[in-house]
Amino acid sequence: MVETEELYGIVHSTESFGSVDGPGVRFIVFMQGCRMRCQFCHNPDTWMLQNPKARKRTADDVLEEALHYRSYWGQKGGITVSGGEPLLQIDFLIDLFKKAKAMGITTTIDTCGQPFTREEPFFSKFNELMEYTDLLLFDIKHIDEEAHKKLTRQSNTPILEMAKYLSEIGKPVWIRHVLVPERSDYDEYLIRLDTFIKSLNNVDKVEILPYHTMGRYKWEELNLTYPLKGIKPPTEERVENAKRLLHTSEYTGYLTR
Repeated sequence: MVETEELYGIVHSTESFGSVDGPGVRFIVFMQGCRMRCQFCHNPDTWMLQNPKARKRTADDVLEEALHYRSYWGQKGGITVSGGEPLLQIDFLIDLFKKAKAMGITTTIDTCGQPFTREEPFFSKFNELMEYTDLLLFDIKHIDEEAHKKLTRQSNTPILEMAKYLSEIGKPVWIRHVLVPERSDYDEYLIRLDTFIKSLNNVDKVEILPYHTMGRYKWEELNLTYPLKGIKPPTEERVENAKRLLHTSEYTGYLTR
C-alpha cells in the first residue's frame, strides 16, 4: 500500500522469539489480510485487510524493532513474515526483504500460495521478491480440489502452480500440511499429496501439523460459527500414519542448508 511517497504494510502483530517458523530463532511479522477461509484457522482476526488492531508500518520501522533481537538469532535465525497471507502485500515484502538482505538477515515467508499467478504485474514482483527470500514455509491445505474448496472456500490450483514454479526455480521450501480429521486425514488424500510432493525437487522438509482447537475462542469473539465444532484433534496414531505416508523422515535438506 502507498501513502504519500512512503510504502506501508498493514501489520497485525509481531512476535519476538519464534521457534517454529523457520530455522533458528526468528522475529515473526504477521501481516493482515487473507482470501482463504480455512475451517481450522486460528487467526481469523487476520482475514480482513482492515482491522482496528492492525497498524500501518514501514519496512524501516519493522526492521528497527526486529534488530533489537538480532543477538538471539544465531547463524540460522532471522525474520519470518507470516499472516494472514503475506503475498497480498507483496510490495511491502519486497521493500522489507531487500533491506533485510542488505543487512545480512535471513528471510522466510510463511504462505499458503493462494495469490500466486504468472500474470503481470504479480509475476514480476514475485520473481523480484524471490531474489531476497531464502526460504518459504509452504502450506498445502488439501490436495483435492473440491475438498480444498470445502475446507478453505478457495481453489488449490494457484497453490499447486506456485509449488511447481518454486521447484522450477529451485527455491527451498518446507511443505506444511495441517492434518484435520474428517477433512484431510484420509489415506487416499495423503498418498496423493505424497505423490505431488515427490514431483518437486526443492523440498527440504515436510511437516505434519495436527489440527488443534486453540483458536476457537477467536471465532467466538468475532461472532463467527466455528465450522469444526465437535471434531477432535487427530490421534497420535493418525499423525504417525500421515508422517509415514508422506515420508517426512526422508526430507532432510533443512539439516545441511
